[in-house]
Amino acid sequence: MTVTAPHWDDSVLPFQLDGADVRGRVARLDGALNSILGQHSYPPAIEALVAEAVLLTALIGQAVKLRWKLSLQIRGKGPARLIATDYYGPTDDGQPARIRAYASYDAERLVPEGPAFAQIGEGFFAVMIDQGEGMVPYQGFTPIAGTSLSDCAETYFAQSEQLPTRFALSLGRSQAPGQPESWRAGGVMIQHMPKASPFAKGDGGTGEGGLLAAADLVHGEDGESWARVNMLLDTVEEMELIGPALAPDRLLFRLFHQEMPRIFPVQPVNFGCSCSEAKVRNSLSIYSAKDIRHMTTPEGTVTADCQFCGAHYVLDPATVGFDAAKGAPGA
Repeated sequence: MTVTAPHWDDSVLPFQLDGADVRGRVARLDGALNSILGQHSYPPAIEALVAEAVLLTALIGQAVKLRWKLSLQIRGKGPARLIATDYYGPTDDGQPARIRAYASYDAERLVPEGPAFAQIGEGFFAVMIDQGEGMVPYQGFTPIAGTSLSDCAETYFAQSEQLPTRFALSLGRSQAPGQPESWRAGGVMIQHMPKASPFAKGDGGTGEGGLLAAADLVHGEDGESWARVNMLLDTVEEMELIGPALAPDRLLFRLFHQEMPRIFPVQPVNFGCSCSEAKVRNSLSIYSAKDIRHMTTPEGTVTADCQFCGAHYVLDPATVGFDAAKGAPGA
């Protein structure tokens, strides 16, 4: 018997809770996540960090506009040196978004039995938004805090955006009857609708190291609504987050039916890389013929590998760099 993926896999469903001034998104990742992790052979701890970062990226990235790019970077001084993700907004309405990710790590320093998050150590969590040609990219940073990447993301939104934000995530390997083992991930993101910030710059927060936390940003009736929605989200079960038995819209009504949930069109998400031979040539265009000779392999070629998708490019050294022969391919 062939088991097919539910239609809501690899998708993000935006929603709003009209009864609580809360907006959010539900994400389910299956094929896209497996395609990303399948490009590499990461140790389990690194694989788990990449999977969590990809899920967070899908949840956060859905809000970017057409053709924009959102990136997460988690840099640490521990064995997990870098987790990087990119989310490319659809080129047109109705088209899928694209997502990719990779990790850089020190295999000799990894603690095999240690918690995945502990492999990052001291560092920072960054969000970057590229609005396209001619626009200055946005960058926001917060220190690594809490016990998970979702904790870091919540701290980022409280500290940098002053938006009360909460994530509930579930991810891991699973196996359907008659099918090979694969990754599944699901999560819910909620945010209190933006209002005038109750905190002035320089105010300290109740979060780790004096950073702002979501509870610092909502008071009075808003605080009561936020606390109520968080209590409802606390009732979600891991299997409800990843499915496949419960569709995202049914999950929302199960959790928040008293808060008048309203759903919006679903956003499909695919694995996709933006690398190309043209981009490789462009990145090499700053080098002289002498520099290119130092990059040339014993076989007489210049090679480059994409860290995200593993694509391997082999180029004629005479056709790259700013001294490339006129009329040569790619010159």
